[in-house]
Amino acid sequence: KEQRALCDRVRKMTTCFARNNLLSIATFSTSLICMSSVLSRAHALRPAFVQGPSMLVGRPLSTSVAGTRHIAFPTADHMKPRYSHKASALPLARRHLSAGGLRASAAESVPVEEEVDPGVVEGTDLRILKYPHPKLRAPDEEVSVFDDELKRIVKEMFLVMYASKGVGLAAPQVGINKRIMVFNPEGDKKKWLKEVSLINPKIVAESDGTDVDVEACLSFPDMQGKVRRHKWIKVEAQDLKGKKIKKKYDGWEARVFQHEYDHLDGTVYIDRLDEEGRKEVQPTLDKLIEQYKADHGDDYAL
Repeated sequence: KEQRALCDRVRKMTTCFARNNLLSIATFSTSLICMSSVLSRAHALRPAFVQGPSMLVGRPLSTSVAGTRHIAFPTADHMKPRYSHKASALPLARRHLSAGGLRASAAESVPVEEEVDPGVVEGTDLRILKYPHPKLRAPDEEVSVFDDELKRIVKEMFLVMYASKGVGLAAPQVGINKRIMVFNPEGDKKKWLKEVSLINPKIVAESDGTDVDVEACLSFPDMQGKVRRHKWIKVEAQDLKGKKIKKKYDGWEARVFQHEYDHLDGTVYIDRLDEEGRKEVQPTLDKLIEQYKADHGDDYAL
């Protein structure tokens, strides 16, 4: 009777911990040891209540040795949650830039979603331009008028970006040679609070430290390459009303910004490939050039 009463007490305490997080780990561990001692002497009792602490720590705490039931002491591994975090749907095994948008790292357990050329996008006449279209290399003017037309352009750039399954887009990629960029580091139109639109951006400070990751771009389909970027950057820009803003981006967002910012200077990611990387993509570049010449003639810019 006394043993049953003690077991019932332990069960109530662990249930309290699971629901209200009121029981400390130390007390919980002590309770398990105590319960183990009880069960060692009365293992004939039905141990169904052990499932309470088992679910709490994420895996069974009980083991059987020579027909006797024992309670395993919880380790750090036991305390790891069973569930896996559902991250945003950004693509591939390393971070890649597509349509000016990034594709995420497998190291972060981010689901893969392949970027696409959206072609005709409902709600806009904007289209992704492919290399070697001259607008990708043309100078981009600063925006001086902050009106409804600017808001329309930004809205439609987001439409094309999401349709491309990218996380960022620069205006010259859709044939507008203005210093405008948009991005959403989540790449999910449902998470619209993460949307960023920057007008006339400029980098005012950058880290000495750099890192290398794989990038790609919808203006350069079927290729990718390793690009070195600053780990963090400080930025000054204007919003859609012309108000000046200051931002600091690091890590993932810094890489997104730098890729898009390059487009505003007529720089594309293949310009930043090393000799080996450029040699690897050159056959695909040659095919793009031949295709463009066949469709549009000799008005192109390498």
